[in-house]
Amino acid sequence: MKRNEELSKLTTIKEWDFIVIGGGASGLGSALDAVSRGFKTLLLESHDFAKATSSRSTKLVHGGVRYLAQGDIGLVKEALKERGLLAKNAAHVVKNQSFIIPNYTLWDGLFYKIGLSIYDFLAGKLSLGKTKYISKSKTIAKLPTIEQKNLTSGVVYQDGQFDDARLAINLTQTIIEKGGSAINYIKVINLIKNDSNKVIGVIAEDQFTKEQIEIHAKVVINATGVFTNDILNMNNPKHGKFVVPSQGIHLVLDKSFLKSDDAIMIPKTSDGRVLFVVPWHDRALVGTTDTLLESESFEPRALEEEINFVLNTARQYLSKKPTREDVKSVFAGLRPLAAPKDGGKSTKEVSRSHKVITSETGLVSIIGGKWTTFRKMAEDTIDEAMKVHNLGSTTSKTEHLSIHGNVKPETVDRSNHLYVYGSDIPKIKKLQQSNPEYSEKIHPEHPYTIAEAVWAIRNEMAETIEDILARRVRLLFLDARAAIDSAHKVASIIAKEKGYSVEWITQHENEFIELAKGYLLTPYSPKNV
Repeated sequence: MKRNEELSKLTTIKEWDFIVIGGGASGLGSALDAVSRGFKTLLLESHDFAKATSSRSTKLVHGGVRYLAQGDIGLVKEALKERGLLAKNAAHVVKNQSFIIPNYTLWDGLFYKIGLSIYDFLAGKLSLGKTKYISKSKTIAKLPTIEQKNLTSGVVYQDGQFDDARLAINLTQTIIEKGGSAINYIKVINLIKNDSNKVIGVIAEDQFTKEQIEIHAKVVINATGVFTNDILNMNNPKHGKFVVPSQGIHLVLDKSFLKSDDAIMIPKTSDGRVLFVVPWHDRALVGTTDTLLESESFEPRALEEEINFVLNTARQYLSKKPTREDVKSVFAGLRPLAAPKDGGKSTKEVSRSHKVITSETGLVSIIGGKWTTFRKMAEDTIDEAMKVHNLGSTTSKTEHLSIHGNVKPETVDRSNHLYVYGSDIPKIKKLQQSNPEYSEKIHPEHPYTIAEAVWAIRNEMAETIEDILARRVRLLFLDARAAIDSAHKVASIIAKEKGYSVEWITQHENEFIELAKGYLLTPYSPKNV
């Protein structure tokens, strides 16, 4: 997976069957679905793959207990099926995760045991395990840092957990291996239309060289998540608002705040939202919030009220009370929600299910949805596009399509941080052995090695410090200070691999540090690494 090789295809292929705009979950899914049906498919991403929403999730592959409580059985059933398929198709990045609901009244224990037993039933043969009611003492044994005052029992249920950005990279690799193309840092700046006002391609700009290129296709798919309105605006300035962004934030704490392989799920907080405390890459991930915003951004920032809400709620349920100083990293993500027709202000009024809409110009847009159902969203999108554009009746092939890196679940060793690379692990180990410095750590307090950075540059289309430290290895999301301290080393690795100047190193190091400071809750003071 090399960017220059993908760029060369833009001049050799005169017309694509599909151009997919957007390199997040819905775009990658749509491109993979199209290419697996035999279509010439090109995906264009204006930044890096999964730069926005798709690297900022709660890292859960789940049916949605919250939606079950709201009575949205169809959405839950669909998501549970997709959860089971993804666990088989990408076993290296998806795992079975135990969640415990701590109960503080006798009624709660009974209520959640019954409700989650329905959740299990809806999963059918793709169930990850049965819900169990456990005593107060067993709950404490499993969750030693849980607040014990008034605790009565626990309910254990199974759901999925994954690494979102790593899955995005694997989907990109799969698209290319299947004969498609996917390129990051190519921004679509306009749509091309014919004399009949039908969309027949895009004008795109390379974000590094600023070169513009016309690219033609039979179908253009708008899969830009919270930026859907931008592409719709290119198509028709009077389109109206189809997507509203809802912000969710996560605080990352040291694992001492959880001390368990089990996750905590708080089903009803002070304002009715769900809160998770999830073990993730040797850290405790705490979130999330649900705040409707007026505008979208590639680098959304956590609001003070969101930070306070997550910290205050976590303090109610954890015996070790987290403070701002304990937060290793804070990140915010924007969910693309299908806008309510009445312009409602509550996220409870906004659809979590996805919608596929086709404009009069033939532009096909996928809106809403979530990571868990990305494959089904993509299938529906390509089905609709084929129908509207008379491209035959080939059915989707992705239900049992193995994603790059996939291995047998029983062979995954999660004690080794390299597990997310799946079938690529031997190649990375070989790279580590090829050069003594490649086995050195990027940062002394974290397991990631220089070999992983080199691998990302050579084989995973990583172009910037952020690409490597945020999405190829997850250091920025796990420990923002450590990521800042590692910026110079990673910039030097990129420069060596690509022949960049000392000035490039300085400029990009400074840019990354400014970005990374936004992931901190307390002021940064430099360390020598």
